[in-house]
Amino acid sequence: MKTYVLTVYEKNGENLLDETFEAADDEKAKEIGEKTLTEKGYQDHTYRCVSPDAKLLLFHS
Repeated sequence: MKTYVLTVYEKNGENLLDETFEAADDEKAKEIGEKTLTEKGYQDHTYRCVSPDAKLLLFHS
């Protein structure tokens, strides 16, 4: 399992969420990240999800 980081920001730069989670691969991490964003109501905020090797998996600004 790899550890991924999901971060959500307000437009003013305030950090709303900084969460780590584990997934078997990048595709599963994208699914988990999207599900978390939807569940917490952050899908319209600025966010990013990165892999352990700094690969950007999800991004919205």
